[in-house]
Amino acid sequence: MLSPLNMAHYWLKEIIEPDDIVIDATMGNGFDTIFLAQLTKKVYSFDVQEAAIVSTQEKLVENKLEAQLILDGHENVDKYVDKNVKAAIFNLGYLPKSDKSIITKAPTTLAALRKILAMMKKGSRLAIMVYYGHVGGSEEKTSVENFVENLEQKEYQVMKYGAMNQKNTPPFLIMIEKLK
Repeated sequence: MLSPLNMAHYWLKEIIEPDDIVIDATMGNGFDTIFLAQLTKKVYSFDVQEAAIVSTQEKLVENKLEAQLILDGHENVDKYVDKNVKAAIFNLGYLPKSDKSIITKAPTTLAALRKILAMMKKGSRLAIMVYYGHVGGSEEKTSVENFVENLEQKEYQVMKYGAMNQKNTPPFLIMIEKLK
């Protein structure tokens, strides 16, 4: 069985073509950026921490890949990308092995989701990995779930995938596909 993150990659890989525009809205340590850069040359990757840029750039060089690394919040995605987004991925929470007080938050995450969904074309997919076992995580989780539950069903298909029998706060995937 695939983990939620592996399932996100599986569903994104199904649709990404070599010339597509894709977004890693939460760069972190760069693993999703590397995944996306193996599929297309038009990767825009966002993070607010310099450490994320450094870590991701090292991985890109190591793997002989390219991506546009942007030291800015994902809520400002429209300053860098304006249309025809084929895929995007979010990993909500904090940068592993770093300052746990720097987290994604509902207002900026929802702003980014709205903007990216507006840029997506028919058949595009957006993956949201929801990590919520930290201070502030439950509030963001609830806000994101409320937002996606209210997306127009004629325009978007929204699915949730995750473990049912794990203790604590197991991460889960929300996958959105644009239908029109």
